Amino acid sequence: MVWQQWGKHSIVNLFNCCPKAIRSPNTIRLFNDCLVKKIDMVAYGPPQIVHFGSGNKAGYTLVQLIETSNIMGHFVEETNDAYLDIFSCKEYCPKTVEEVVREYFKPEAIQMTTIKRKAGPYDSLFN
Repeated sequence: MVWQQWGKHSIVNLFNCCPKAIRSPNTIRLFNDCLVKKIDMVAYGPPQIVHFGSGNKAGYTLVQLIETSNIMGHFVEETNDAYLDIFSCKEYCPKTVEEVVREYFKPEAIQMTTIKRKAGPYDSLFN
């Protein structure tokens, strides 16, 4: 049985970000546009950046479709933390993701895990 690589998924937790940055839809949009460009993706339409939630869940959420999957994030105002997911079938450099995140949100700490996503068993797709 042969498993086929399907893409890369980075799960990025940002702790104690710049409060002004995570509360600014303009900064979040600029971050998104820079990230898409720096990791060499193609945006599919404009990003959605919406403020919603209540209590300790309130904040902006970012959804950007890219031709090879998506970029998503939620920015938590109560804690100044942010949670990002970058998934793409096209190769990208996680170090570049970290550099762009640091530039725009200035977190005190970053926790990032990148995994390779796999498609189903190759043999079973053709048998």
